[in-house]
Amino acid sequence: MAVRRLADAAIQPKSFAFTIENLDWAKGEIAKYPEGRQASAILALLWRAQAQAGGWLPQKAIEHVADLLGMPKIRALEVATFYTMFNLAPVGQFHVQLCGTLSWFEVECLGACVNAPVAQINYDYYEDLTPESFIKILDDLAAGKEVKPGPQVARQFSAPSGGPTTLTDPALYRRGNGGQPHDPALRDADAKRPGEAANVHEAVVAKSPIGDSSANRRS
Repeated sequence: MAVRRLADAAIQPKSFAFTIENLDWAKGEIAKYPEGRQASAILALLWRAQAQAGGWLPQKAIEHVADLLGMPKIRALEVATFYTMFNLAPVGQFHVQLCGTLSWFEVECLGACVNAPVAQINYDYYEDLTPESFIKILDDLAAGKEVKPGPQVARQFSAPSGGPTTLTDPALYRRGNGGQPHDPALRDADAKRPGEAANVHEAVVAKSPIGDSSANRRS
């Protein structure tokens, strides 16, 4: 991954401070961590600072977060420059990040390998891409059209395309791999009624006690 540096000083704002609403939110995030561990909230606060700044992190925003967390500014800068989710320079209206399966603007990881090729545009993921479907998404965005995030093929979330592909043999669900099928699972309509047992079990058959070795010793 290429070295990531802050934007040129000429475009850096002179100051940055959370709005009252964002400051209240930040205090709530900080309070989630025990005393001495406030720095653990840095990712959440940098993310909110980036959103307030218009999609990128100015140097003053990073320093502001460091001051809130009581941590050295260089540590906050290390975090901001390591994670590609933080933009160190202004970005356009549609910020496109694409996993390494295709070539565009490669980021370290988008956390959705099962649906690759995948691209992140602003806060949405576009998955199972082909060159054609990705170009259409970009063209539609440029034309101001609404685009559908998520998988771009016929599947739901990360489920297999075309339905289940494993454990589909009915024989797998028979007692002893060959006996009668198990009773079907209960449905919402089969809920327990007043006075009825929650389930039915086979009666327990009492077994004779097993003799211990003392009887043999007496004989």
